[in-house]
Amino acid sequence: MCGGFTCSKNALTALNILYIVVAFILIGVAVYGRASALVTNLPIIGGILACGVILILISIIGLIGAVKHHQVLLFFYMLILFLLFLIQFSIACACLAVNTKQQEQLAEQGWRHVADDLRGKVQTTFNCCGFNSTVTDILDEQHPLSCKAVNKICCQYTTDPGCACTSCMQKLQSTIDYAFKLCGSIGLFFSFTEVIAAFIARRYRNQLNPHQKAVFS
Repeated sequence: MCGGFTCSKNALTALNILYIVVAFILIGVAVYGRASALVTNLPIIGGILACGVILILISIIGLIGAVKHHQVLLFFYMLILFLLFLIQFSIACACLAVNTKQQEQLAEQGWRHVADDLRGKVQTTFNCCGFNSTVTDILDEQHPLSCKAVNKICCQYTTDPGCACTSCMQKLQSTIDYAFKLCGSIGLFFSFTEVIAAFIARRYRNQLNPHQKAVFS
């Protein structure tokens, strides 16, 4: 079993380096999301960016504490990691527990708050019209990204006068469900690694450094 001072130090250092890599991946995803035309104004992008920055700060504290065997830094590192575990575990469980109806309600709120041009781009990209039967496209019919324009694309190979694109919720339902399940699963996995890191930090903090000369009074 890895219970020695050196092993605990190396394990804690490796975990924090892993967290830094994960944090940079989160930040990269957020930056890419902001650059993407389809998610320019989605608030979840800001949340991902914030999580990445916080994770980097915590990892740096843990890395310095591990390298220097700093008692105070390791104490705050354990405390913050435990609080982060509680928050992340709760959010992950909530993502996994969200049903189809709740997903639709959350998506509907986001649809109502984004700009008209963003709605139009989503409609033209996925060949859909409006969010669902109750929340329709509010763009003016003369707008180049309106439902009228999208319907021409959906119905270009049919002569049916009643032809119309399906709602965007129908097109995006599987994608939204997959996103919730993926976020919940990843969050759950990393929340348990945070418990392991906190446990290793606690044990490492209470161990004596064998390379440090003992001081006798």
